Amino acid sequence: MITRRAALGGLAALPVANASAQQPTFPSKPLTLIVPFPPGGPADIFGRFLAEGMAADLGKPVVVENKSGVAGVTGMDFVAKAATDAHVMGLMSASAGAIMPTLMPNMPYDAAHDLAPIILVTRVQEVLVVDARLGISDARTLIARLKAEPGKYSYGSAGAGGITHLAMELFKRETGTDAVHVPYRGAAPATNDLLAGLVQMAILDIPVLLPHVRSGALKAIAVTSDVPAPLLPDVPTMRALGYPKVNSDNWYGLASPGASPGADRARLHDAAAQALKSKKLSDAYAAVGGIVAGGSSQEFARFQHQEIEKWAGVIKLANIKIE
Repeated sequence: MITRRAALGGLAALPVANASAQQPTFPSKPLTLIVPFPPGGPADIFGRFLAEGMAADLGKPVVVENKSGVAGVTGMDFVAKAATDAHVMGLMSASAGAIMPTLMPNMPYDAAHDLAPIILVTRVQEVLVVDARLGISDARTLIARLKAEPGKYSYGSAGAGGITHLAMELFKRETGTDAVHVPYRGAAPATNDLLAGLVQMAILDIPVLLPHVRSGALKAIAVTSDVPAPLLPDVPTMRALGYPKVNSDNWYGLASPGASPGADRARLHDAAAQALKSKKLSDAYAAVGGIVAGGSSQEFARFQHQEIEKWAGVIKLANIKIE
């Protein structure tokens, strides 16, 4: 027989059990992935394939929205302002997550607190190239030439304060060389003037320069990364040449609002990690120069902190400012 005390105890437990059962599980609705760059570019490709893979694992649609502007800051500010809702995510770039926090006056968010790093998604390697007409075949010759004639040669970048600008300033700092910066509005015009001989060198994303390296118009001197580039396997890395600090990998990582629940962020991490295992995704990334990354949220947080410190040092030493 059931005693009165046991019966009352069972009844008392029912509301608690029902309340627990009514707690919404995450995700409870479609998710949004903010890609803070225009449609059609590499970042958009990275985001859309990631969203597709995550949706399959999460069991909810992941809708990609492009919110471009201010080197990725506009889109990531939208994510930062999403308060505690982990249904909103962003594909944070090196510019928005590690460079602009030092470079941009009146930064609208605190990259270290208002955004929670979930997982490092991909790295995009860059390569140092020179005009083939210079007759420079390797990095040591280039460094010697720049030291012998400081200020004579110029380099193009995709824009003042961007990673392609800071990459060459980092190269100059570590090699003790000098060259004149010529900023452009994007990688395409910088490449065009490099081909025309109006500037003599550049560090840009490999996919942008690859056709011209293969044609012989540009000479690939070194990959500014820790590991060889799959698209340029015969080109040495700066680390292999004795300059391990010259690493200017562009990168993209998944982030959510800083105050979003830890359990929700863990679920996003697991779904993203699973998506990054897809051969379809890795092949799509490789086609635009992306190398699949991964790892834990803690590893991504440490990496982002190191990147902020690295680029802050370059910005301050070179006295780089933007309006």
